[in-house]
Amino acid sequence: LCEGGTLQGVLDRDGEALRAPAHEPRVWEVARGVARGLEHIHSYDVIHCDLKPENILIKSYSRCEVKVIDFGSSCFTSDHLSSYVQSRSYRAPEVILGMAYDHKIDIWSLGAIVAELLTGVVLFQNDSVASMLARIAGIVGPFPPEMLSRGRHAHKYFIDGVVYERDAETGSTFLLQPKGTSLRHRLDTDDELFLSFVGSLLCLNPDDRPTAEQALQHPWIATDPYGPGAVSD
Repeated sequence: LCEGGTLQGVLDRDGEALRAPAHEPRVWEVARGVARGLEHIHSYDVIHCDLKPENILIKSYSRCEVKVIDFGSSCFTSDHLSSYVQSRSYRAPEVILGMAYDHKIDIWSLGAIVAELLTGVVLFQNDSVASMLARIAGIVGPFPPEMLSRGRHAHKYFIDGVVYERDAETGSTFLLQPKGTSLRHRLDTDDELFLSFVGSLLCLNPDDRPTAEQALQHPWIATDPYGPGAVSD
Protein backbone atom coordinates (compact mmCIF):
# COMPACT_ATOMS: atom_id res chain seq x y z
CA LEU A 1 0.00 0.00 0.00
CA CYS A 2 1.33 3.39 -0.98
CA GLU A 3 1.26 6.09 1.72
CA GLY A 4 -0.48 9.21 0.45
CA GLY A 5 -2.02 7.37 -2.51
CA THR A 6 -5.34 5.65 -3.05
CA LEU A 7 -6.44 2.05 -3.17
CA GLN A 8 -6.84 2.43 -6.91
CA GLY A 9 -3.15 3.25 -7.13
CA VAL A 10 -2.37 0.06 -5.25
CA LEU A 11 -4.56 -2.00 -7.57
CA ASP A 12 -3.13 -0.38 -10.71
CA ARG A 13 0.44 -0.93 -9.58
CA ASP A 14 0.31 -4.35 -7.96
CA GLY A 15 -2.72 -6.07 -9.46
CA GLU A 16 -2.71 -9.81 -8.87
CA ALA A 17 0.49 -9.56 -6.82
CA LEU A 18 -1.87 -8.67 -3.99
CA ARG A 19 -2.69 -12.38 -3.78
CA ALA A 20 0.30 -12.91 -1.47
CA PRO A 21 -0.88 -14.27 1.90
CA ALA A 22 1.04 -11.52 3.70
CA HIS A 23 -1.36 -9.05 2.11
CA GLU A 24 -4.46 -10.46 3.83
CA PRO A 25 -3.97 -8.64 7.16
CA ARG A 26 -3.86 -5.36 5.24
CA VAL A 27 -7.14 -6.22 3.53
CA TRP A 28 -8.59 -6.70 7.03
CA GLU A 29 -7.19 -3.36 8.21
CA VAL A 30 -8.57 -1.51 5.17
CA ALA A 31 -11.98 -3.17 5.47
CA ARG A 32 -12.20 -2.29 9.15
CA GLY A 33 -11.03 1.28 8.56
CA VAL A 34 -13.51 1.95 5.76
CA ALA A 35 -16.35 0.32 7.71
CA ARG A 36 -15.55 2.61 10.63
CA GLY A 37 -15.62 5.61 8.30
CA LEU A 38 -18.98 4.54 6.92
CA GLU A 39 -20.34 4.00 10.42
CA HIS A 40 -19.40 7.60 11.21
CA ILE A 41 -20.90 9.24 8.13
CA HIS A 42 -24.00 7.03 8.25
CA SER A 43 -24.61 8.16 11.83
CA TYR A 44 -25.31 11.60 10.34
CA ASP A 45 -27.73 10.06 7.80
CA VAL A 46 -25.24 10.73 4.99
CA ILE A 47 -24.80 8.32 2.06
CA HIS A 48 -21.43 8.55 0.33
CA CYS A 49 -22.90 7.40 -3.01
CA ASP A 50 -19.55 6.86 -4.75
CA LEU A 51 -17.42 4.55 -2.66
CA LYS A 52 -14.70 3.04 -4.85
CA PRO A 53 -10.93 2.44 -4.66
CA GLU A 54 -10.18 5.93 -6.02
CA ASN A 55 -12.05 7.43 -3.08
CA ILE A 56 -10.18 5.60 -0.33
CA LEU A 57 -6.97 7.36 0.65
CA ILE A 58 -4.03 5.57 2.29
CA LYS A 59 -3.10 7.91 5.14
CA SER A 60 -0.38 5.72 6.63
CA TYR A 61 1.43 2.71 5.21
CA SER A 62 2.95 1.56 8.51
CA ARG A 63 -0.30 1.80 10.45
CA CYS A 64 -2.47 0.93 7.43
CA GLU A 65 -4.76 3.91 8.09
CA VAL A 66 -7.31 4.84 5.46
CA LYS A 67 -9.63 7.76 4.88
CA VAL A 68 -12.84 7.90 2.83
CA ILE A 69 -12.71 10.95 0.55
CA ASP A 70 -14.67 12.78 -2.17
CA PHE A 71 -18.15 13.55 -0.92
CA GLY A 72 -19.15 15.34 -4.12
CA SER A 73 -21.91 12.83 -4.85
CA SER A 74 -23.02 12.30 -1.26
CA CYS A 75 -26.51 13.05 -0.01
CA PHE A 76 -28.69 12.80 3.06
CA THR A 77 -31.10 9.90 3.33
CA SER A 78 -33.90 12.47 3.45
CA ASP A 79 -32.90 14.03 0.09
CA HIS A 80 -34.52 13.26 -3.25
CA LEU A 81 -32.50 10.21 -4.25
CA SER A 82 -31.06 10.15 -7.76
CA SER A 83 -30.81 6.98 -9.85
CA TYR A 84 -27.50 8.20 -11.26
CA VAL A 85 -25.13 7.52 -8.39
CA GLN A 86 -22.15 5.24 -7.78
CA SER A 87 -19.53 4.12 -10.28
CA ARG A 88 -20.92 1.20 -12.24
CA SER A 89 -18.67 -1.61 -11.00
CA TYR A 90 -19.53 -0.70 -7.40
CA ARG A 91 -23.19 0.21 -7.95
CA ALA A 92 -25.71 -1.51 -5.69
CA PRO A 93 -28.49 -3.59 -7.29
CA GLU A 94 -31.26 -1.47 -5.76
CA VAL A 95 -29.85 1.63 -7.47
CA ILE A 96 -29.71 -0.08 -10.86
CA LEU A 97 -33.23 -1.45 -10.52
CA GLY A 98 -34.68 1.92 -9.53
CA MET A 99 -35.67 0.95 -6.01
CA ALA A 100 -35.68 3.17 -2.94
CA TYR A 101 -32.25 3.06 -1.32
CA ASP A 102 -30.32 4.21 1.73
CA HIS A 103 -26.85 3.92 3.26
CA LYS A 104 -26.82 0.17 2.48
CA ILE A 105 -25.64 1.05 -1.05
CA ASP A 106 -22.28 2.04 0.47
CA ILE A 107 -22.10 -1.37 2.16
CA TRP A 108 -22.51 -3.10 -1.22
CA SER A 109 -19.67 -0.99 -2.63
CA LEU A 110 -17.46 -1.92 0.33
CA GLY A 111 -18.08 -5.61 -0.35
CA ALA A 112 -17.00 -5.24 -3.98
CA ILE A 113 -13.93 -3.23 -2.94
CA VAL A 114 -12.77 -5.71 -0.29
CA ALA A 115 -13.11 -8.57 -2.78
CA GLU A 116 -11.11 -6.63 -5.35
CA LEU A 117 -8.43 -5.72 -2.84
CA LEU A 118 -7.87 -9.40 -2.07
CA THR A 119 -7.58 -10.51 -5.70
CA GLY A 120 -6.47 -7.37 -7.52
CA VAL A 121 -9.32 -7.88 -10.03
CA VAL A 122 -12.67 -6.09 -10.26
CA LEU A 123 -15.27 -8.54 -8.94
CA PHE A 124 -18.16 -7.56 -11.23
CA GLN A 125 -16.32 -6.97 -14.48
CA ASN A 126 -18.64 -5.57 -17.14
CA ASP A 127 -19.00 -3.56 -20.32
CA SER A 128 -22.63 -2.54 -19.74
CA VAL A 129 -25.19 -2.36 -16.95
CA ALA A 130 -26.87 -5.53 -18.25
CA SER A 131 -23.60 -7.46 -18.36
CA MET A 132 -22.87 -6.41 -14.79
CA LEU A 133 -26.30 -7.58 -13.60
CA ALA A 134 -25.63 -10.91 -15.28
CA ARG A 135 -22.24 -11.11 -13.58
CA ILE A 136 -23.80 -10.33 -10.21
CA ALA A 137 -26.47 -13.00 -10.74
CA GLY A 138 -23.79 -15.54 -11.66
CA ILE A 139 -21.65 -14.87 -8.59
CA VAL A 140 -24.04 -14.11 -5.74
CA GLY A 141 -27.19 -15.79 -6.98
CA PRO A 142 -30.43 -14.95 -8.84
CA PHE A 143 -32.26 -11.72 -8.10
CA PRO A 144 -35.18 -12.13 -5.69
CA PRO A 145 -38.52 -11.76 -7.52
CA GLU A 146 -39.68 -9.18 -4.99
CA MET A 147 -36.76 -6.91 -5.95
CA LEU A 148 -37.63 -7.18 -9.62
CA SER A 149 -41.27 -6.39 -8.90
CA ARG A 150 -40.34 -3.33 -6.83
CA GLY A 151 -37.71 -1.93 -9.19
CA ARG A 152 -39.10 0.64 -11.61
CA HIS A 153 -36.20 0.01 -14.00
CA ALA A 154 -36.22 -3.78 -13.75
CA HIS A 155 -38.11 -4.14 -17.04
CA LYS A 156 -35.16 -2.55 -18.83
CA TYR A 157 -32.89 -5.44 -17.87
CA PHE A 158 -34.97 -8.50 -17.01
CA ILE A 159 -37.36 -10.81 -18.87
CA ASP A 160 -38.94 -13.50 -16.69
CA GLY A 161 -36.15 -13.08 -14.15
CA VAL A 162 -33.34 -13.38 -16.72
CA VAL A 163 -31.08 -10.50 -17.73
CA TYR A 164 -31.38 -9.37 -21.34
CA GLU A 165 -29.66 -6.79 -23.50
CA ARG A 166 -30.83 -5.03 -26.63
CA ASP A 167 -28.58 -4.70 -29.67
CA ALA A 168 -28.17 -0.97 -30.37
CA GLU A 169 -27.94 -1.49 -34.14
CA THR A 170 -30.59 -4.11 -34.84
CA GLY A 171 -32.89 -3.56 -31.87
CA SER A 172 -33.04 -7.29 -31.26
CA THR A 173 -32.79 -8.64 -27.73
CA PHE A 174 -30.73 -11.51 -26.40
CA LEU A 175 -30.58 -13.16 -23.01
CA LEU A 176 -27.44 -13.00 -20.88
CA GLN A 177 -27.11 -16.37 -19.18
CA PRO A 178 -24.28 -16.03 -16.67
CA LYS A 179 -21.91 -18.89 -16.07
CA GLY A 180 -22.65 -20.16 -12.58
CA THR A 181 -19.83 -19.56 -10.13
CA SER A 182 -19.44 -18.47 -6.52
CA LEU A 183 -17.65 -15.99 -4.30
CA ARG A 184 -15.39 -18.80 -3.08
CA HIS A 185 -14.32 -19.56 -6.63
CA ARG A 186 -13.96 -15.93 -7.71
CA LEU A 187 -11.96 -14.97 -4.62
CA ASP A 188 -9.97 -18.23 -4.63
CA THR A 189 -9.92 -18.52 -0.86
CA ASP A 190 -11.08 -21.00 1.75
CA ASP A 191 -11.13 -18.38 4.52
CA GLU A 192 -14.65 -19.04 5.78
CA LEU A 193 -14.85 -15.91 7.92
CA PHE A 194 -13.71 -13.71 5.04
CA LEU A 195 -16.19 -15.31 2.64
CA SER A 196 -18.96 -14.87 5.19
CA PHE A 197 -18.06 -11.21 5.67
CA VAL A 198 -17.92 -10.33 1.98
CA GLY A 199 -21.00 -12.42 1.27
CA SER A 200 -22.98 -10.50 3.89
CA LEU A 201 -22.00 -7.16 2.34
CA LEU A 202 -23.04 -8.42 -1.09
CA CYS A 203 -26.53 -9.59 -0.15
CA LEU A 204 -28.72 -8.71 -3.11
CA ASN A 205 -31.64 -7.68 -0.93
CA PRO A 206 -30.61 -4.55 0.98
CA ASP A 207 -32.96 -5.54 3.80
CA ASP A 208 -30.64 -8.49 4.47
CA ARG A 209 -27.43 -6.47 4.14
CA PRO A 210 -25.76 -5.32 7.38
CA THR A 211 -25.33 -1.72 8.44
CA ALA A 212 -21.77 -0.46 8.89
CA GLU A 213 -22.18 -0.92 12.63
CA GLN A 214 -23.30 -4.52 12.15
CA ALA A 215 -20.47 -5.18 9.67
CA LEU A 216 -17.96 -4.12 12.31
CA GLN A 217 -19.43 -6.77 14.61
CA HIS A 218 -18.91 -9.57 12.09
CA PRO A 219 -16.44 -12.19 13.42
CA TRP A 220 -13.98 -11.59 10.57
CA ILE A 221 -13.66 -7.95 11.63
CA ALA A 222 -14.26 -8.27 15.37
CA THR A 223 -11.92 -11.18 16.15
CA ASP A 224 -8.75 -9.90 14.41
CA PRO A 225 -8.23 -13.23 12.61
CA TYR A 226 -4.59 -12.55 11.70
CA GLY A 227 -3.48 -11.66 15.22
CA PRO A 228 -1.76 -8.57 16.66
CA GLY A 229 1.27 -7.41 14.78
CA ALA A 230 0.23 -9.07 11.52
CA VAL A 231 0.56 -5.75 9.73
CA SER A 232 4.20 -4.73 9.85
CA ASP A 233 6.23 -1.88 8.41
